[in-house]
Amino acid sequence: MFKASSFRLINYRSVVRLLAYLLLFDALFMLVPLGVSIYYGENDYFAFVVGILATLLASGAILTGVSGGRRDLGKREGYLLTSLVWVVFSIFGMIPFMVSASSLGLTDAFCETMSGFTTTGCSVLSDVESLSHGIHMWRCLMQWVGGLGIMIFTLAVLPMLNSSGGMQMMNAELPGITKEKLSPRVSQTAKRLWLIYLLLTVLLAVLLCLGPMSAFDGICHALSTMSTGGFSTRNASIGAWDSWYVRLVVLLFMFIGGVNFALIYKASIGKFKTSWSDETFRTYVKVIFIITALLIFGYVVNCHPQWSANVIVDPLFQVVSTVTSTGFSVTDYQSWGAFVFPILLVLMFVGASAGSTSGGCKLDRINFLFKNCSNEISKCIHPNRVYSVSINGRVQSPELVSKVMAFLWLYMGLIIFGGMMLVLMGMPISDSLFASLSCVGNTGLGAGVTADSFADVPALGKWLLSFLMLVGRLEIFTVLVLLTRGFWRK
Repeated sequence: MFKASSFRLINYRSVVRLLAYLLLFDALFMLVPLGVSIYYGENDYFAFVVGILATLLASGAILTGVSGGRRDLGKREGYLLTSLVWVVFSIFGMIPFMVSASSLGLTDAFCETMSGFTTTGCSVLSDVESLSHGIHMWRCLMQWVGGLGIMIFTLAVLPMLNSSGGMQMMNAELPGITKEKLSPRVSQTAKRLWLIYLLLTVLLAVLLCLGPMSAFDGICHALSTMSTGGFSTRNASIGAWDSWYVRLVVLLFMFIGGVNFALIYKASIGKFKTSWSDETFRTYVKVIFIITALLIFGYVVNCHPQWSANVIVDPLFQVVSTVTSTGFSVTDYQSWGAFVFPILLVLMFVGASAGSTSGGCKLDRINFLFKNCSNEISKCIHPNRVYSVSINGRVQSPELVSKVMAFLWLYMGLIIFGGMMLVLMGMPISDSLFASLSCVGNTGLGAGVTADSFADVPALGKWLLSFLMLVGRLEIFTVLVLLTRGFWRK
């Protein structure tokens, strides 16, 4: 557990020292795209050599220069470390983009890397098919690492953090209202989550390789699908493969990626009834089917398509892709009519289940919101009656309800703030709000100026969107608490 930190300075030495150790993992991950580049005989292998050496040198320099001091972590150190690790990983992870043949500038490279690690999936690259195999692998691997969480991966491989603030760091990074421990030890919970994540990714890669995809494309799309990130090796995304098999397989695993991994774990050990008894999971399924039905109806009425299975599969695919914040597409959904736009906006805002790899504000909080609003309406009729918010048969504390309401207000405020800042930078207001919502919700979809890529967003706007991606991925409080004066006081 965290030790009381209200009467002491932040233990910067421990934070910096742990960041140096974590950089070793960043270098380790880069070995994978390095091997891919060497296998395909591409010159971009040099970009990863530079990235690995720079990361190792930085890590070694920090470990050599920072020694002594307390080794325990407090609550504030946990928040600081969790936020900083995403920024530091992005700083060193962008090196291959700058040194490789893609030759991205500092701003574009950082935005692309932050988009990868936060699984947002918005790209500043207008022609991804021109990228080398190594860069493709790095883009998708970043999303896979960030999908379940960098700190959760660290907790799985560094058990020493179990007694040094591990639960708080997991709570700060894993999306959701409350986090369920699958084991008494935090490190064991992290290991089980990552084992499920890994096995599902391997299974998806095998299934995709059995279809029309090449082995390389199958692996890349397995990494970006399970992480609900959405980076693709093709400009046309999943639509590049005109295959029902590919669409249905990807659709199924996008759906799984939007489910709470604690439920997936319980289902894997035979507790299947637990999933359907969960209110959020039932809401998740109902939302998908209801919105898909509306989308199909509007599509048929407005576009009068020739009847085929695609009339059902394509809208269903787009709904699941949007609600899970994956951002894959199989067709130009904007051609279906103006009715699609507001539907996708709602799905982007809501997101899927807490404890999954998806973005958005999460269906769990929406359940809280509706139940709390229903209680307030009932109080108008019966003001003396006591009402409570109950989820899965458990009465939730007023403090938790208050925190959920505060989160939703901050979430909406952040979207509006981002949109207004982009308007001041010269972007149209509708495109600005859409881009802001897309980045805060880690969805990656674009419209108007950002329909094809985020390349035309002003440089300052890309830094702003990168910040919104980070705040959205760490669910606001973890980052915004660092901006308060009280956090830094002794």
